Amino acid sequence: MKKILELYKKYEEVINYLIMGVLATIVNLGVKYALLFTILKAEDPAQLQIAVIISWIAACLFAYFTNRIIVFKSKSKEILKEFISFLSARILTLGMEMLIMFIFVTVLGLNSDLWVVIWSIIAQFVVIVANYIFSKLFIFKKK
Repeated sequence: MKKILELYKKYEEVINYLIMGVLATIVNLGVKYALLFTILKAEDPAQLQIAVIISWIAACLFAYFTNRIIVFKSKSKEILKEFISFLSARILTLGMEMLIMFIFVTVLGLNSDLWVVIWSIIAQFVVIVANYIFSKLFIFKKK
């Protein structure tokens, strides 16, 4: 148990980021699937992108607060500036996700429920890695 605690302390930020990233991904995918499997259709390009945007907003709000408080333990008094930087980086990664979904689901026609799930998960992996890099290097950087 002591070794586990030592490893956690050594890699606390990365572990917390991964845990919060998984939770943010669950929020993102949960909202997206709830929309796509009920009121919106993945076969319709506009509806697919609406689902991606709405799920992004929910996950982004969740991620900002968990990253600020739990992961990076930000003490910045410039919360608005930090939030705008966070949103800017997330908008960039939203574009990455939308591009992945557009290419593989819409252009290539891989729009069955299974393919939507697969490409959503792949897109989320790319987004999580990019978001960590942006958060660590630019948004929640230590002074």
